[in-house]
Amino acid sequence: MKKRLVVLTGAGISAESGLRTFRGSDGMWEHENIEDVCTPRGYSRDKKRVKDFYNFLRLGLKDHEPNAAHIALAQLEKRLGNEMLLVTQNVDDLHERAGSRQVLHMHGALMRLACERNPNHRFVFTGEETMETRCPFCGAMSRPDIVFFEEQPQYMEEIQDALRECEEFVYIGTSSVVYPAAGFKSYAHSFGAKVTCLNLEVPASDPYTDVCIEGKASIIVPEWCDKFK
Repeated sequence: MKKRLVVLTGAGISAESGLRTFRGSDGMWEHENIEDVCTPRGYSRDKKRVKDFYNFLRLGLKDHEPNAAHIALAQLEKRLGNEMLLVTQNVDDLHERAGSRQVLHMHGALMRLACERNPNHRFVFTGEETMETRCPFCGAMSRPDIVFFEEQPQYMEEIQDALRECEEFVYIGTSSVVYPAAGFKSYAHSFGAKVTCLNLEVPASDPYTDVCIEGKASIIVPEWCDKFK
């Protein structure tokens, strides 16, 4: 079905729920070397260390709640149904807990594990992953369902199909400067979509963004969602 709206969310939308970003000065990697916990080499070198790191992040999710922006997008999905696609760069589950049902986690998800042997084997997981945790489909060792640096983001073909056909693309809580997500706005714009930016800081000049609304996501996202009837 042709999408009326494609939404991309980034770390800024979850920051208001108290979740630290990955890249910020107080980010999730403040006490860990990125090379050790978010690269294929780091995982091969010390799988337990990587699993423990994501176990810690998974456990901490319960201390954070969806904010008004997450809730507004979930309510918008109820109104638009299959005409809306929500893509997130975030690995938390705040969109789902707010009520969103159609969420593509392009960088993976903390509340899922993947199979080492077959990356298409993904499954919901809420506990503590150990070296004994196995894929329920084939019995191979599990791994965090997180897209490590140097790995390909998930759902790219589905996302590109939606961007090519949507009427509007909006990016929320992200600077949209890190690829491949940074290319979404130009791709959608080239096929005639209206492009909107909702962020704490908006670009001074961007040939691919038609509308910029500056402010906290918890305030501007609900107001923006109200325009869809």
